Amino acid sequence: MDVAAARTAGMDAGKLQALADFVHETYVAPGKLPHMQLLVSRDDQPIVSVRSGMARATGEPLREDALYRIASMTKPVTSVAFMMLVEQGAVALDDPVAKVLPEFAGLPVGADGKGRMKRPMLMVDLLRHSSGLTYGLQRQTAIDARYRDLGLDEFQQRRSSDEFIAALASLPLEFSPGERWNYSVSTDVLGVVVERLSGLDLERYFRERIFDPLGMADTFFELPEDRVERMTDAWQLGTDRTLSLYDRGSRSGWRRPLKLRSGGGGLLSCTTDYHRFARMLLRGGELDGVRLLKPETVAAMHANHLPGGKDLASLSSSMFSEADYAGVGFGLGFAIDLGTQEYYWGGVFSTFFFIDPVERLIGIFMTQHFPSSSYPVRAELRRGIRDAIIDHR
Repeated sequence: MDVAAARTAGMDAGKLQALADFVHETYVAPGKLPHMQLLVSRDDQPIVSVRSGMARATGEPLREDALYRIASMTKPVTSVAFMMLVEQGAVALDDPVAKVLPEFAGLPVGADGKGRMKRPMLMVDLLRHSSGLTYGLQRQTAIDARYRDLGLDEFQQRRSSDEFIAALASLPLEFSPGERWNYSVSTDVLGVVVERLSGLDLERYFRERIFDPLGMADTFFELPEDRVERMTDAWQLGTDRTLSLYDRGSRSGWRRPLKLRSGGGGLLSCTTDYHRFARMLLRGGELDGVRLLKPETVAAMHANHLPGGKDLASLSSSMFSEADYAGVGFGLGFAIDLGTQEYYWGGVFSTFFFIDPVERLIGIFMTQHFPSSSYPVRAELRRGIRDAIIDHR
């Protein structure tokens, strides 16, 4: 804890330390979470950087540069990649998806496959999850059961990008685009759109256009051999409330070569790398003199784009997502707290980040616990960090 930096930033260092201690004592010390790393910054200056717990079951302590499976925290990166193409004039938000993915022309709607789209699926529908696509993990309908049967939720697809799109196009939509909000593979589809428009696979596009310019050297889809020692173990909570190993860092499944790079959930990263990405967003699309997006584009991304300005509680049909619903809108890649204007997202291994553009705050929380809905730590962190503000912007 940097007490002087916290004081300069207008934050209560005692409350921030108490919050970090609370997370450790409530979740890490009793073994509910295997480890945690928390980074908080204000006005571009880190004020909290703490970690605790063991990186692996074999007892290695968590390193400052530990690597994590960030899962759906990949989605904001893919959304930024797409919006860069929008700025270049390669695509527009109101373009039909079928303009780039002709496989999606005339998709049927409903489990019986007899319904028809009332309007085409648009690119904005992919960004805000109003496409009519779904996730097998929703476990609500005959359609999401088919997603499970076909393995369309898997982190490491055995299909190529084209095969993935063809498999999705063989299934009906849950609803006509724009009618509802449903957490889905939409951002994976968006990743394929980026690939087809740019002519680059997603790994190369991210590396050349986002990661290298931002200095994110430790973010990738496939774990390099020279980074294996930094990879954390991931744990899964069973129905009996006990933890079991999901993926060992030392021989992680993320070392395997990929056929499809998941724009919805495939990245590995570290806390400092993702902080650089978040800083770019907070600074309106620029970091260290490198501009990825215009300020007005970033502002549009964290504005509520749900139809009629509604919240997720009134439009969502999802059993699961990485967001709250009441009083929460959705932008072009993020959930938005309609009260505080914070925008945020997380991953299924319980990683999480938020950006407060009003208070100029960033919070990043890393751990490796599946599923992310097990504990209220995200809400506790957002609330605790906000409560530590002394000088409001």
